[in-house]
Amino acid sequence: MSYQNAADVLPQELIERIQAYVDGGYLYVPRKTGCRRAWGEKDGRKQETRARNREIYQRSLAGETAGQLAQAYFLSPKSIQKIIARCRAEQAAE
Repeated sequence: MSYQNAADVLPQELIERIQAYVDGGYLYVPRKTGCRRAWGEKDGRKQETRARNREIYQRSLAGETAGQLAQAYFLSPKSIQKIIARCRAEQAAE
C-alpha cells in the first residue's frame, strides 16, 4: 500500500472538512465492503499455507511427531498441534 497526497486526489472542500477531524495526521481509508479481498488472495499466500498445512497433516498421519514437524517447518509444537486438529476437523466435516 502506498500513500497518496490528499491534495492530489480530493477536492479542496473535502480536504478542509477532513482537516476539521484530522489536521496533518495519517488517515487510513478502508476499502468498500464489496471490494475487500480475503487474506492471501492477492499474493497466493493463502493457498501456499493450505498446501503446507495439508502436508503437515499427512506427515503426522505417517507418524512424525509434533516436535519433529515443528523443527521441519520452523513452527512451535503448539502451532503444529493446532494445524493437525484443524485439518482433522475439516476432513471429518467432508
